[in-house]
Amino acid sequence: MVFAPGEKPGPEQDEVKLQNASKQIVQTAILQAVQQVSQESQQKEKRTNSSMSLQLERGKLTKKHDKK
Repeated sequence: MVFAPGEKPGPEQDEVKLQNASKQIVQTAILQAVQQVSQESQQKEKRTNSSMSLQLERGKLTKKHDKK
């Protein structure tokens, strides 16, 4: 049998397909993990920022009352 350049016989071609599918699965899993970590990081940052804002406002309120 004659194969076109880059074309492989049956079992080897199946193995290449499996390898490519595996690579795609791994890439997708990594991408999803990175996105999840990024989202969690952003949520944590928002919570930290709002917590700091509350603490600053409480500090300002306390200072205003102290002046009276």
